[in-house]
Amino acid sequence: MIGQNSDISGVSKLIFDLTSVGVTEADLEMLLQRLYDLLNEFSAIPVRPRGAILLHNPRHQLVCVATYGLCQRDPQNPLDNALEGLAPEIRERAYVTSLTQELGPSWASQDARFLVLPLTEGPRAMGVCLLCIDPAWKPNEELLDFLTDIAHVVSGVVSRCSISETLGVRELELEEARADAIRRLGSASEYRDNETGMHVMRMTHYASAIAKALNLPEDLREQLAIAAPMHDVGKIGIRDAILLKPAKLTAEEFEVMKTHTLIGGKLLKGEDSLIGAAREIALSHHEHWDGSGYPAGLKGEEIPILGRICAVADVFDALTTARPYKQPWNLEQAVEWISAESGQKFDPAVVDAFHRAMPDLLRVKALYREEIIDPNEVVELPELAQAEDCYVKWGEEYRIGIDVIDQHHRYLFDLVNDLQEVVSARRGSRQVARILNALAKYAEVHFRAEERMMEHYGYPALERQKHQHAYFERMVGEFYDELHHSPLTAQFDILLYLRDWLIKHIRVEDGQL
Repeated sequence: MIGQNSDISGVSKLIFDLTSVGVTEADLEMLLQRLYDLLNEFSAIPVRPRGAILLHNPRHQLVCVATYGLCQRDPQNPLDNALEGLAPEIRERAYVTSLTQELGPSWASQDARFLVLPLTEGPRAMGVCLLCIDPAWKPNEELLDFLTDIAHVVSGVVSRCSISETLGVRELELEEARADAIRRLGSASEYRDNETGMHVMRMTHYASAIAKALNLPEDLREQLAIAAPMHDVGKIGIRDAILLKPAKLTAEEFEVMKTHTLIGGKLLKGEDSLIGAAREIALSHHEHWDGSGYPAGLKGEEIPILGRICAVADVFDALTTARPYKQPWNLEQAVEWISAESGQKFDPAVVDAFHRAMPDLLRVKALYREEIIDPNEVVELPELAQAEDCYVKWGEEYRIGIDVIDQHHRYLFDLVNDLQEVVSARRGSRQVARILNALAKYAEVHFRAEERMMEHYGYPALERQKHQHAYFERMVGEFYDELHHSPLTAQFDILLYLRDWLIKHIRVEDGQL
C-alpha cells in the first residue's frame, strides 16, 4: 500500500491527471502546481508548497526553469555541484536529500529536505524536479518506486513542452524568412537613392511607434513592422534621371514619380497576408484624408489604416532628413506642418497618435542616423520611464560621455528588459526568439555606427572593439540556435549572458572611449 489514505484508484487518477496535461497547457509552473495539488491528496507523501524544475543546458549546467512557492528564480544555480557526486543509478530513481546549504535560504528553511524526481528522456538525463518535503519523512521502497513512476510522467510532460517550444521557434523562423525576403525587396529600391538604407529602418520604427500609440492590435502591428519597408518598392521601376535628380522635379517628372505606387501594387500581388499588407501600404501611403492624394484619390477611412500610418511616418522622415534637393527641416517645423495637415493630408487620429509617440520617434531619429556620430553632440530626449524592478536598470553609472552612444546603450537595456518580461510572463520561446532577433538587428546597427565613429575620429581601441562586437554577434547567434535544441533552458541562459556582457562591455570597453 502507498499509504493509509491512498488506494490504487487514487494513484491511477494522479498519474492520469499528470499524463493528460496537454501540450498547450504544458507550462512548467502550472505543471508544478498541478503536481503539488495532486500529491497533497496523499498523506503518505508530506510535500511542502515549495519546489522547482531544473534542466540541463548544453553546457551540462542545471538551470532553474520553473518554481513553485519560492520567492525568487535564479538561473545561476549551484544545485548541479550538489548532485555531481551522486551515482548514476541513484539519479535514475526518486530519492530524498538535504540541499539547504547549497541552495541558500531563498529556497527553503534550514530544516527542509527535498524529494528529487530525476527527469529523463530515454537514456538522457534532462534534469530534476525538486519538491520540498517534511524533514522527518522517510519513504519506503514502495513509495520511492511510485515516485519514480511519477518522475517518468513528469519527464514526459517536460519533453512535450520542450518539443512544443521548439516547434514555435521553427514556425517563427519560417515567418522571419518570409518577412526577411519582403524586407530585402523593399530595401532594394531604397539603396538606389539612399546608400545606408536607414530611411527604411527609421520609417518602419516610426510607423510601429505610431501604431502602438494608436492601440492597434499586436498582430496588426507585427504585419506593419514587416510590410512597411515595402512602401516604396515601386521605385524600382522609376528611371535614375528622375529618382536621383538633385533638384526639384518638374510637373511631368512628378507624374512619373507618382507611378511608383502603382508599380509597387503590381509587384506585390499574391494571396500571402504579408504581401497583401505590403501591397495596401505601397498603394495607399500617398493617399490623403481629404481625397486629394494619389493614385486612386481615396478619402477618409477608404484609405487602409496601415497606409494612413505609413503616410505620417514617411513624411516625418522625409521632412527631417536631407535630400538631394533640400536641407532637413528642424523638428518643430516638421511637427507643426504635420499638425497643420491633420484632417487634410492625414488622418486626425493618426496625427494625435504621432504626437503621443513623440518620445519614441525622437529616440528612433537619434539612433538610426546616417551621418557619423559626433562625440561632442548633446542629445536631449524625453526621459523614458523604467520600472523599479526591471532586470537591468539604466543609471548614470553607465554613461560614457558620448550622448548618442549612451542612447544606443539605453535602448539595448530596454530590449534586454523586454526579453526578461517575456521570459517572466512565460510567453514561450517563440516570443523570446522574436525579441532576440530584434536585439541582434539593433546591435548590428549600434556596432556599425560605433565603429564608423571610432574609425573616423581615430580611436586606438577600434580593433579591440570590433573583436568584442563580433564575439557578441556570434554568441547571440549561438543562443538563437540553442533555442532549437534546448528551448526551456536557453531563454534563461540568454538573459544571464546579455545582462553580464552588456554591463561589462559598457563599463570596461566603452568606458575607455
